[in-house]
Amino acid sequence: MPPQWAGLSPELLLSVDRDSGEQLRAQLERQVREAIRTGRLGAGERLPSSRELARGLGLSRGLVQDCYAQLQAEGYLVTRVGSATRVAAGAHVPPAPVSPDPAAARLIADFRHGVPDLGSFPLADWLWATREAGRAMPTADLDYGDPRGSSVLREVLAGYLRRVRAAAADPERIVVCSGYAQGLGLTLRSLALAGVRVVAYEDPGGPATASAAAGAAGLTAVPVPVDEDGVDVRALDATAARAVIVTPAHQWPTGVVLAPARRLALIEWAMRRDAYVIEDDYDAEFRYDREPVGALQGLAADRVVSIGTVSKSLAPALRIGWLLCPPALAVPVTEAKRFTDRGSPTLDQLALAKLIESGRYDRHLRRMRTVYAARRTALVTALATHAPEVRLTGLAAGFHAVLHLAAAADERFVVAAARERSVGLYGMSSCRSGHASTPAQLVLGFGDVGERAIAEGVAAVGDLLTPDARPSSRP
Repeated sequence: MPPQWAGLSPELLLSVDRDSGEQLRAQLERQVREAIRTGRLGAGERLPSSRELARGLGLSRGLVQDCYAQLQAEGYLVTRVGSATRVAAGAHVPPAPVSPDPAAARLIADFRHGVPDLGSFPLADWLWATREAGRAMPTADLDYGDPRGSSVLREVLAGYLRRVRAAAADPERIVVCSGYAQGLGLTLRSLALAGVRVVAYEDPGGPATASAAAGAAGLTAVPVPVDEDGVDVRALDATAARAVIVTPAHQWPTGVVLAPARRLALIEWAMRRDAYVIEDDYDAEFRYDREPVGALQGLAADRVVSIGTVSKSLAPALRIGWLLCPPALAVPVTEAKRFTDRGSPTLDQLALAKLIESGRYDRHLRRMRTVYAARRTALVTALATHAPEVRLTGLAAGFHAVLHLAAAADERFVVAAARERSVGLYGMSSCRSGHASTPAQLVLGFGDVGERAIAEGVAAVGDLLTPDARPSSRP
């Protein structure tokens, strides 16, 4: 559909050269014709009125009318009495659009991980918060402002994180950023300036994100194994790393919680090596079968950078996150943020502050815990019915789980065969530094897939998850 411009007459960038020797009408016809042929003006799009175009170019209205009449005769324009002059249908044939994967459009269920229930975004509350924030926003807040972010949001976040995450949150050392990726990039860039050369990350974890962010900061990224107690601190100590990226509250993707002894060992490592821990506090709000786990940052605020976002609690599209910075990194991170983009959008920050202050944010989280708990139950029930032999772990928090296939199973075959049955499954191999497909495991996200779709999806692929599923048993 062409843009429906508001106002009496849309603008159109054209120019005339009175010294070129080419007739003015010919110049005008050529430029409009070329704009239509190249797609600058789409079918059905409105052109400026002859009066407005003539005024803007310093031409006579009759010349512009003659130009429009000639292009209408050539089939480029259409004019109706009482209506604007528009580009004729078929005057420009656009290139064929790239069609999405047809299989993806017909998925029964897509167990994509890392995505919350997008349909449950509290739009009415967000619009209310935006209106309230805009109504009370001082004119001065429309300036560039503090690169750390709005002081209002930083104060609100500090109180919220102290209350909910037991964090040692000082608003003066909070830097608002555009999500986890930017927060990690700002942190690693600041650590590189402080002399850090190697950063470690959990394996399995997010090798692509860690490696890309480290490379952009001029650092080397090395994997460190994870076991049932979390990151292996002894293995970490054997590396040259002076920084490590961890997910202690709910390890991504295994779901294990960093054991208390490991927490203390990790902090001791950081102090002894003059190192820093980068804590990704990505979905700690959603817990089910265990007591809440406080942020690691609360135990060692001078050695831990904690990164949080609303990507899992609200929606990734908001692009709002924050860093709790140690004293030594607060200024470098702030300067890195200033250099990168001079600060995040203020109105969105004030809206988030209003949402949290009003209690609507907490209310949304309580509702989503119930939603995700029901989906988790639906997943467990469906697997118990259609693939009772498989083991499921990592269910104590968040909205993903790890499904352990049989030792002889072929992870890639299961993923491919499920796609043929219109079910999106995702292997653990993409989360491993070497992309090894053994042991065969699947990471099942249930954040953005409903209970009915979960049941239908598992029913469609249940036999692929059984111990004797082999490539030779392809349906």
